[in-house]
Order: sequence, then structure tokens, then C-alpha cells
Amino acid sequence: MNEQPTFLFDLDGVIINTEPQYDIFWKNTAEKYKLGIDNFEKIIKGATLPYIFDNYFAHLSKETQQEIAIANQAFELEMDILPIPGALLFLENAKKDGIRMGLVTSSNDRKIDYVFNCLPISQYFDTIVSADRITRGKPDPMAYLLAAQDLGVSPEYCYVFEDSFNGIDSGNAAGMKVIGLSTTHPAEKIAEKCIKVIPDFTEFFTI
Repeated sequence: MNEQPTFLFDLDGVIINTEPQYDIFWKNTAEKYKLGIDNFEKIIKGATLPYIFDNYFAHLSKETQQEIAIANQAFELEMDILPIPGALLFLENAKKDGIRMGLVTSSNDRKIDYVFNCLPISQYFDTIVSADRITRGKPDPMAYLLAAQDLGVSPEYCYVFEDSFNGIDSGNAAGMKVIGLSTTHPAEKIAEKCIKVIPDFTEFFTI
């Protein structure tokens, strides 16, 4: 097993600043289908689409669920893909330092391809774990454990970069060290579950 520090990154809210766009989409969707759940767009952060459907839209017909899935797909392929401040330089410097890195996201492969076309960052990652590779999404640790397995590293040597409660819980459940980004939730809300909280990567140089 590799004993060198390994970095594992979530995508939305960690590397790319898309969460405000997702907030609008899911808030409008929850209102359209009358879910009656306050802050629904915040509750589902970090969850895969199948998880969202199974837990919040199961009462709707398959046809209606398909309508939502199609709308989500169209939305994701039109999003503005902008990096979190400092993220690209951080990835570049970590790569130069020989740190192995993985992308661990609840997005599917189609969405990841779109992101990589907009923002050429695929070269930084030694493995990618998407929603298409797992059967249990965050907060289950499956995705992070699979990334560690891909890289041949024990979880204790992995540093997870996450912004959502589901993602933070997933990293902790995997036995990894979690660095939180306060891009989605206030720092004080996630601090107790993280070894460190940062607003972005602009001044983050050491663990």
C-alpha cells in the first residue's frame, strides 16, 4: 500500500463553482412538484440523482421522474463552468509535487465530460469515481473507498476536499481526513466534522 498523502476532490463546490446554479434548479424543481421541503436544494447537496429520486420523488410516476431527469441533463450541459478561486493552481502545484489525486463526485460521466470540455483538468487526476461507478452514493463511503482502492492507498493517508454535509460524512465514514470548503455552507456549520476549513484555495498551501 502507498503511504504517501493522497488528495481526493469532490467536483461541484470544490473545484468548480456551480452550486449556486444547482440551488436555483433544485429549488424551482421542488416548488414545481410541491415537495414542501424547506431548503431542499441544500439538503440534497452531494447526493446522486438516483438517490434524490429514490428519497424525494418516488411518489411521482416514472414518466414524471424521467421529465425531471431530462430537465436536469439539459441544465447540466448548459451550466457555466468556473473554477473555485485558486483551485487550478492548487491542482497544478500538487501534480508537480508528485501527489496522487482522484476526483470523487456524485455527477455522472456525461456531466464530467462536459466539465472537462469546458475546463481542461482531467490530466490532474489519477482516478475518477463518478456516480456511474457506484451503487451507494454519499454519505455512504463507497465512492471514497473505491478511489483509495484504485490508487492503492490506505484511507488513513487520504485527504478529502468536500463542501457538502453528505460529502463530508462520506469522507469521514471512509476513515479519511476531511478538509472542508465553506463554499456551500458557513464554515462554522462544517468545522466540527473537518480537520480544517478553507473558503477556497487562494491561500491554502499546507495541510
